[in-house]
Amino acid sequence: MKKIDSFTVNHLDLLTGIYVSRKDYLGSDTITTFDLRMTVPNLEPVMNTAEIHTIEHIGATFLRNHPSYTNKTIYFGPMGCRTGFYLILSGDYTSNDVIKIVTEMFEFVRDFTGDIPGATAKDCGNYLDLNLGMAKYLAEKYLKYTLYCITDKNLNYPN
Repeated sequence: MKKIDSFTVNHLDLLTGIYVSRKDYLGSDTITTFDLRMTVPNLEPVMNTAEIHTIEHIGATFLRNHPSYTNKTIYFGPMGCRTGFYLILSGDYTSNDVIKIVTEMFEFVRDFTGDIPGATAKDCGNYLDLNLGMAKYLAEKYLKYTLYCITDKNLNYPN
């Protein structure tokens, strides 16, 4: 069986960053999938489900309410390996194109106060598995060590 594209990326040399994972075409429309890598695979500890779940709730709410991205956002959610998130946008984008919105989203997570969106039994299938403090910590770490000092090595997959 042929490997899917994400399994062909050399995870031994992969850093934190924003990567174009793939581009798909639906007729004349382009869909861009981004790999928002928050931890170094197989080196740093993976994120726990509670903080991933919290970032997903807050990040998805931010994107779906953003004046420029509400209609471009197809999906924002965690990777199964728990090292980051996938962001899927309608449009043909590069990693550089989304640095600003990804930074804004993680600043929003870092600075978030109040009730986590969708954190009720009525709204979520696992509403007790949330951790705002750790979500904020991980958002700050991603901002400080990746997004605020991003370079080409954090925007292009290793060869």
